[in-house]
Amino acid sequence: DVQLVESGGGSVQAGGSLKLSCSAAGSASGYMSSMYCAGWFRQAPGKEREGVAVIDSDGSARYADSVKDRFTISKDNANNTLHLHLNNLKPEDTAMYYCAVDGRIWHSGCLRVVAKDLMAYRGQGTQVTVS
Repeated sequence: DVQLVESGGGSVQAGGSLKLSCSAAGSASGYMSSMYCAGWFRQAPGKEREGVAVIDSDGSARYADSVKDRFTISKDNANNTLHLHLNNLKPEDTAMYYCAVDGRIWHSGCLRVVAKDLMAYRGQGTQVTVS
């Protein structure tokens, strides 16, 4: 069974950068390329989940307004890995970050769905703390 494993979280000062990775452990070649909705969401203590960045079914990257121009998502199909580059981090970016993927095409848009339990696969999360 495929498991999503996140890595790269940590503690940084405001203005710093991190690179998160999400590896599809146990997956066959071509797995990530077949995920038409792949992305990241986050959840801070006491707050609702927030879709952060996705690669949608048309290959487009879409971002929440709160992270636009600071975060960059990329998908490495050859290595079945999803990345999220976090730049110019702010204290309000502090949260647990999760990756989630699904082979279905969501007509409402992947960014609207990525944080929901509807997604087929989700990792255990990696903590990002910005001070």
